[in-house]
Amino acid sequence: MTSTALYPFDMARTPKTLDRFYSVIPAGGIGSRLWPLSRADAPKFLHDLTGSGQTLLRDTWDRLVPLSGEQRIMVVTGRAHRAAVEAQLPALTDENIVLESEPRDSTAAIGLAAAILERREPGVIIGSFAADHVIKNHALFLSAVTEAVAAADAGYITTIGISPTEPAIGFGYIRSAGPLDIGGAPSALTVTEFVEKPDLETAERYVASGNYLWNASMFITRADRLLEEIGRSQPELLAGLLELAEAWDDPATRGPAVDRIWPNLTKIAIDYAVAEPAAAAGKLAVIPGYFDWDDVGDFASLAKLNSGGRKSDLAILGENARVLSDASSGIVVSQSGRVISLIGVKDIVVVDTPDALLVTTSENAQRVKAVVDALKLTGSSDVL
Repeated sequence: MTSTALYPFDMARTPKTLDRFYSVIPAGGIGSRLWPLSRADAPKFLHDLTGSGQTLLRDTWDRLVPLSGEQRIMVVTGRAHRAAVEAQLPALTDENIVLESEPRDSTAAIGLAAAILERREPGVIIGSFAADHVIKNHALFLSAVTEAVAAADAGYITTIGISPTEPAIGFGYIRSAGPLDIGGAPSALTVTEFVEKPDLETAERYVASGNYLWNASMFITRADRLLEEIGRSQPELLAGLLELAEAWDDPATRGPAVDRIWPNLTKIAIDYAVAEPAAAAGKLAVIPGYFDWDDVGDFASLAKLNSGGRKSDLAILGENARVLSDASSGIVVSQSGRVISLIGVKDIVVVDTPDALLVTTSENAQRVKAVVDALKLTGSSDVL
């Protein structure tokens, strides 16, 4: 168990609302923009991408223990990843691992967790935190979540926003307005607009205005409020989630219900199903987060994480990497043991695995997903 002494966070002075708080970790997806490092059988949350000595999933767990305790963390993941997840998180209880038969996107994953927990504990407040993000300044993270829990208790769907450092097109953007008068959440702002992954021109305009925050994909809310919002935009999806939750805690009914209902659930991201309509209705709040955050969405962001943000550096990942570099920058991920030599190349991305080689640049890192899509179309599933 991770000691709370690692975090300068006074648990004795936390608000009573945290007694009703449950952390949810959606651990799904393959991280296709990090192919061929991230694969279906070894997605990015099961990798150590920062040199911390443990996986991103374990880092996420350790961040959440001071907030909810080990017994109040639920993980939603694919059936194929159960053994790996349980090996990483030995304190995860059987009742708190939710297995998907196939990916159905974030609304289904988070919504099912909310429906299960609301049945077990009416009035529970949940927080959803992706398994594959990198966060530093843990005390600031914990403080932001604590405020978000207070805003959630007041009835808001609450998210945490990060001040943008560039016009990134891989993130959603949150436009905030005036402060909300919520006890225990002095930083809470009302959200007037939530835009998921705009084009570059729009992102540049947002950043220049100074009125937008990045969406960090953290949603804190009462479970009943989340289900209510899902029902407004996706009533059939809500009906399926409630039916699954009703069958969940009985092993005799759970499996058949999952096999019958789960594959037919609407596949939609929570950003579209909940955040955008809640913002339009004035029901979305944001807590500005002043901690360092990265979603490690592509190899460009991975390079920055492992080079301290200095573009002139070459980041090298891999226990037995053999890299020779002369006047080069970027990132090399080596898993093959081959010698890799770089001469006079800038912002290069080289990912060398035993069965696949990727060479691109930081500027084109977001396009790696297109390679994965092409491999699917050609039936090359052996390298996915």
